[in-house]
Amino acid sequence: MRILVVDDNATNRKLLRVTLAEEGITTVEAGDGIEALMALDREPVDAIISDILMPRMDGYRLCYEVRASKKFCHLPFIIYTSTYTSPSDEKTGLDLGADKFLRRPSPAKEIVAALRALTGKPGRARTGPIPAPFGLELMKEYSEALIGKLEERNSDLERAGEQLLKASQVHSAQARELERAREELQNQNAELEMRVRERTSQLEAANRELDAFSHSAAHDMRAPLRAIVGYSGMLLEGESTRLSPEGVRYLEEITASAQQMNDLIEDLLELSRISRCDLLRQTVDLSGLARDIVAELERAEPERHVETAIDSDVVVQGDEALLRIALGNLLNNAWKFTSKTERARIEFGTKQDAMTRTCIVRDNGAGFDMAYADKLFRPFQRLHSQSEFPGTGVGLATVERIIRRHGGRIWAESEVGRETSFYFTLSTSDAGGDFA
Repeated sequence: MRILVVDDNATNRKLLRVTLAEEGITTVEAGDGIEALMALDREPVDAIISDILMPRMDGYRLCYEVRASKKFCHLPFIIYTSTYTSPSDEKTGLDLGADKFLRRPSPAKEIVAALRALTGKPGRARTGPIPAPFGLELMKEYSEALIGKLEERNSDLERAGEQLLKASQVHSAQARELERAREELQNQNAELEMRVRERTSQLEAANRELDAFSHSAAHDMRAPLRAIVGYSGMLLEGESTRLSPEGVRYLEEITASAQQMNDLIEDLLELSRISRCDLLRQTVDLSGLARDIVAELERAEPERHVETAIDSDVVVQGDEALLRIALGNLLNNAWKFTSKTERARIEFGTKQDAMTRTCIVRDNGAGFDMAYADKLFRPFQRLHSQSEFPGTGVGLATVERIIRRHGGRIWAESEVGRETSFYFTLSTSDAGGDFA
């Protein structure tokens, strides 16, 4: 079976061609009524499927011309449209000689069934030209329908034009508002940048003054301390025989207190420096740093026997000098707080969850009461007495500041007399140190 498909829309013709091909039906295609009449002259077909609204010659007129033709009037004619869909449109099509009126889109089965019904039974299709008086009446009806449809389409176009104009006006207003907002944002950004530059300059000047003051104050404070330690030592060395045991003890306390004060000044200077120095990010082997720090502790106290366990290949991105200070403080604390433990053990390792790798420094030393854990990283907050475990109370504050500067966080878990674990993470963004 060969069918002539008439439609000015190439996509519609292709859809019909593919649909009919699946049923073994071949097609000839035309873009309007004039092309369809020329195609009919070139090659025979078994039926015609035509749209209505097309340029040059529409489907109504094509149907009329086919029925008026002695050569083609016998061909079954199906109107297939999505534009002319009212009952009056259908009546006009059938009156002009169409055998079937289908509204687009129709199921493929319905189209094929209509074709087979019209081509499979002789005499089923309407034949012969339309009588003249009735034909004139139909053409008048057809013309009126076409004019009405065109007027309806013009009304639709006018409404669409009005909507488009309104949308354009709204868009123009929005564009003007966006331009004003952009200019205002640029002005605010320029003002903000100027303020940032001014504030940065002020902060840099304040930091320079603070650095100068810190070094000056530290120098002025340490000079008397050196004198106290020096003269106390001279007295202990040269005059100890003339001093009572209680006097010797007093001098020893003076020397120890002066030395503690000097250590405290050094720790405060380091804490201040860490807060302002630039981060020099690079690949850092924390496992290697931990082994070096533990080796230094063992050399300083060779009489101690501490079991150590250090994971390999803990590599991060960060400032090596600062991370050495942080890890050194944590391992020094572990060494110090296990000094009274019979079988001391210190561990350094990591644990991994779905998103984060966490470093761990663990010991089985004195531990602390978790009720006071919130004080742990505050300067000068100590959870053990100076006589029990000496220190300045600044070390963990320094660690916390270094970890925070690397975009991470630190926390601790402990049980008195059993175990203490310090956990810390480093940032996984470009803003801070990264695990490699």
